[in-house]
Amino acid sequence: MAALTAAPFLAGGTAAAELKGKEAYGSWQSDAPGTVRLIRPEDLPRPGATPSAANVSRVVPRPDNAMPKVPAGFEVALFAQGLSGPRVLRTAPNGDIYVAETRANRIRVLRPSEDGSKPVTNEIFAERLNRPFGIAFYPSDGDPQWIYVANTDSVVRFHYHAGDLKASKPPETVVAELPHGYGHSTRDVAFTKDGKRMLVSVGSAGNDGEGIGQPPNGLTAWASAHPLGAAWGEETDRAAVLAFDPDGKNKTLYATGIRNCVGLAIQPETGTPWCSTNERDGLGDDLVPDYVTRVKEGGFYGWPWFYIGEHQDPRHQGARADLKGKVTVPDVLLQPHSASLGLVFYEASQFPAEYRGDAFAAEHGSWNRSKRTGYKVIRIRLKDDVPTGEYEDFVTGFVVNDREVWGRPVGVTVARDGSLLVSEDGNGTIWRISH
Repeated sequence: MAALTAAPFLAGGTAAAELKGKEAYGSWQSDAPGTVRLIRPEDLPRPGATPSAANVSRVVPRPDNAMPKVPAGFEVALFAQGLSGPRVLRTAPNGDIYVAETRANRIRVLRPSEDGSKPVTNEIFAERLNRPFGIAFYPSDGDPQWIYVANTDSVVRFHYHAGDLKASKPPETVVAELPHGYGHSTRDVAFTKDGKRMLVSVGSAGNDGEGIGQPPNGLTAWASAHPLGAAWGEETDRAAVLAFDPDGKNKTLYATGIRNCVGLAIQPETGTPWCSTNERDGLGDDLVPDYVTRVKEGGFYGWPWFYIGEHQDPRHQGARADLKGKVTVPDVLLQPHSASLGLVFYEASQFPAEYRGDAFAAEHGSWNRSKRTGYKVIRIRLKDDVPTGEYEDFVTGFVVNDREVWGRPVGVTVARDGSLLVSEDGNGTIWRISH
């Protein structure tokens, strides 16, 4: 399909490319700040339309003078470097930046300078964790008493007072055991707006339910006793968002069929949970789109039997006819294999007014696509707090060539001064985007 007409204008008067359908898939070579994309369920190709490609990127040192690219009117600068695989970023109410250094099994805290441009304090808040990823402050009313950390196998919490640079006491275990040991390892954590429930995202064990087998006591018995789309066997309580009380009790399945909700965030205005999701591999270059979506309680998002609504996964043909017509279609479809990770809503005032209420997501980058994609930060467009289905390339420039990249974005957070901070775990840096 051709580019859409009536393209919007960027700061400085440059027309933004607006792409839809087949044209929206593209590759890193067509990425540019301000490019708007719209992929709809009807735009999906058939499974196997292209071969499934293994195209793993090689991370190289950042070339001299290489910088991320941002839209006109914005500035980008190096905020921190020399970190050990920085992943999730969270901003404390006092402005401190908490960083999950997952491979190093620790949480670091950076205190920005008065102008927000650099850290003036750099401390290890907690260590000897187990592949920590998600971080959440509780309660989230501006005076939190706890910092929750989602390990790959548990949720723990630390006593917290505003300004703490080191944990004052050993962690308390809140959830002693999460599904773990194989497959997707990241766990994010967030609290509902009323503070009454803790949500934890858990990715699938396999790519496409390969080892799921048959449900105990048969499908009819399983479906009648479990939430819609709940998986079993090695996938029990996986490919899901779980809900607990803040003390870790009363576990329930909040939503199912979400293959790997890496980034979990609460929309400030509505209180709605959102997921930034990695979909399955192996069906070709342009299947299956990753997505960013609102998550409704009791919703089933398809995995592994369906994808993007009523599209049947050919590897599970006819396996769950009982679920047809019951699959929730995600809100914002992304270029397939982008590996969508961190997610944050923009509620500050430094950026232009039209950014307020929109979301940013970090795309870690593809391996299962012949034409490399991802390796950027995107802006999710909303209108009256509802996603339009469009997204916009916001930060690009991390790819060197068809084989090499120097940055893989993971975490996004809004600093107290209204700038956007982006972590990338390829070269261990954090970048600051300001307006």
